[in-house]
Amino acid sequence: MTTAHPKKGTIETRLKVLTWNIWWRFGPWEERADVIASNLAEIDADVIALQEVWEHGGTNFAAQLAAKLGFHYVFENCMNVGDTGFGNAILSRWPIETTDKVALYGKEQTGEARLAIYAEIDGPRGKIPLFTTHLNWKYDQSHIRQKQVADLARFIDSKPSLKFPPVLCGDLNADPDAEELRMLNGLTTGPVDGLAFHDAWGFAGDGSAGMTWDNTNTYVAMDFEADRRIDYILVGQPAAKGAGHIVECTVVGNKPINDIYPSDHFAVLAELRY
Repeated sequence: MTTAHPKKGTIETRLKVLTWNIWWRFGPWEERADVIASNLAEIDADVIALQEVWEHGGTNFAAQLAAKLGFHYVFENCMNVGDTGFGNAILSRWPIETTDKVALYGKEQTGEARLAIYAEIDGPRGKIPLFTTHLNWKYDQSHIRQKQVADLARFIDSKPSLKFPPVLCGDLNADPDAEELRMLNGLTTGPVDGLAFHDAWGFAGDGSAGMTWDNTNTYVAMDFEADRRIDYILVGQPAAKGAGHIVECTVVGNKPINDIYPSDHFAVLAELRY
């Protein structure tokens, strides 16, 4: 019997990537804000993708969190709920060199405006192409999400090819076997030839279901819905010396502090070779 060994020169240093839907200003949002900040400080991810980020009165929650962490950030609002914005953000330990955004299909059909954000992060061992999005939420809108995934794939493909593979994070509101996930994971015909991702939890989770919408969370239990895994970190094919190879993936942000859960979603944390 032989024992497998890493190839000579394989990258051993890690990049910690987190994605989290932080539930806008729903529930006890002011108390939750402190719990979210405490979780992020403890998790200590290098790059953070956030969905349902509020914007109000000239500020936004991503800016507040970035200030507490000493991080760089980009925030983009996609729609308003009353007088308060509802958007996505990327926070980074390292400078964000370039940003872009794209509107996704579905606003005219559903009334929901969705977008994706791109950040080219100037990390210490090379640039990191990070994308985040939040797709339509209703069970019966897979056909909408599939068109959103097509827009998203074309957006990703439009960006320069870097030495590190693209990382796509977000609340995709779809189960792992949904057609929209299969389109991204190379399990059916994809929108862009040659563009396919590895699902970090499926690749390196602990073998459990990895639910991120979980009825153990008191906020979720109020909605009377089934447990689901709908939040993802997806990573392109590893590059030279294993850059981007998914080493570990865990569900985090899943414990209340003083009986307050930080969000209705649990977060996903992945460690990648970088």
